[in-house]
Amino acid sequence: MAESKRVRFEVFKRDGFQCQYCGRTPPEITLELDHILARANGGQDDIANYITACFDCNRGKGAVPLDSIPQGLLDKRAEIVERREQVKAYTEYLEQVESEIYESIVEITKIYEKYFTTQTLSDYFKLGTVKRFLRVLPTIKICEAMEIACSKFDTRYAGEEKSLRYFSGICWNWIKKPETRDW
Repeated sequence: MAESKRVRFEVFKRDGFQCQYCGRTPPEITLELDHILARANGGQDDIANYITACFDCNRGKGAVPLDSIPQGLLDKRAEIVERREQVKAYTEYLEQVESEIYESIVEITKIYEKYFTTQTLSDYFKLGTVKRFLRVLPTIKICEAMEIACSKFDTRYAGEEKSLRYFSGICWNWIKKPETRDW
């Protein structure tokens, strides 16, 4: 059965576009798929039963069964497993960071709503402005900036917008002028 180009490419990619017997790579050789367990010996046309081989090694092996998976393929498998574990750990880390950012946004929003009881921060402001500040300033300082900004303007006279601009100014000053930081 002829293998599809996609299956061939996936096996070549898995094996690093390298003959798993001799280690040579294109363009000096032409890659082919070889059956780990030959069809003549009951092997299936399945991606798990394919290995990347160069023309010479594949013709030299023929239907001779492999006693074991070549070391290069075992190394690739171990590398793939390690990469997957690292990706999983990194994804969990990013989820934890996002969770902490969300908790901080909730805390900052509560400060704002304490002063402006009929208002709330827009998602745009929370996920844009506040989140940007959280990437460079500690949560406690952003909470302090929100407290300062909200307490400065009278809540009865449309102080919400002025407070948010003042809040942003405080945060930008702390970011741009490290010497003004007291933490």
